[in-house]
Amino acid sequence: MDRFQELNAFMAVVEAGGFSAAARRTGESQSAISKAIGALEKRLGVMLFNRSTRSVTLTDQGQRYYERTKPLIEEMHEADCEVASSRLDTSGLIRIAASATFGRLHVLPLVPELLSLVPGLQVDLVLSDFVRDMVDDRIDLAIRVGPVNDPDAVVKRVATTPLVCVGSRSYFERHGLPKTPAELANHNCLLYGGLTELADWPFEGPEGRFSVSVRGNLSSNSVETIRAGVLAGVGIGLFAKVSLADELRDPDVIPILGEFISEVRDVSLIWPKRRFVPARVRRATEFFAKELPLRI
Repeated sequence: MDRFQELNAFMAVVEAGGFSAAARRTGESQSAISKAIGALEKRLGVMLFNRSTRSVTLTDQGQRYYERTKPLIEEMHEADCEVASSRLDTSGLIRIAASATFGRLHVLPLVPELLSLVPGLQVDLVLSDFVRDMVDDRIDLAIRVGPVNDPDAVVKRVATTPLVCVGSRSYFERHGLPKTPAELANHNCLLYGGLTELADWPFEGPEGRFSVSVRGNLSSNSVETIRAGVLAGVGIGLFAKVSLADELRDPDVIPILGEFISEVRDVSLIWPKRRFVPARVRRATEFFAKELPLRI
């Protein structure tokens, strides 16, 4: 039996949840699906499914086989589509992930232009400060601010953004304006990251780089929450400049300690590491590589 036929049957059973459902999904008979799975298990010498009268579930070996083969099947499907019709070069769905605040401020405003430039493109924009697993979440393109620690990714840096330390006028009127980083130890510093009681903020002085341990009564894994806390006068925040946008032009938002801040954060476009990248993903990447630096 053809190996590709076996793999298609295997994928259909896994994703449909059973042999009869897989048969309906593929248009094959249930006996043909069962025969393909039997041939695959015989060739591999392992059982891929636990079968009962009520359910069909993957064995441990079956789960590992599914995780290894699914990306290969997807790439083969993408390659077929790429070759079969030039119209599919830039049409179809692309799933883009970005952090919530950066995405709202800088990615979302560009999406209408991208859709206008690439007819037939569909964008699913996932905004979350949680770093998504690009393979598990089927992300085609991620746009991140900060370091990228993913050995299974292709990273293209397109811009940098400096760090800024800010507080509201109302907060500084109540608590005073810190003149040196060391004075932050006596201030309410709002911490990005969540479940955090203490953080080290980076600075630079005449003797080189150093850090100051800060703490506060509000922490969050959401940049949006820390921004709101700073604007409400709760405390001081440290941000990538791109996360503040218009706030830096607000007279009630006061940057501090700028002479002690030299660090920057990369703005990067990221693909899952794979041999084949659909043309629509390449087109979107080229678009954001050109347009994002103009906003930043």
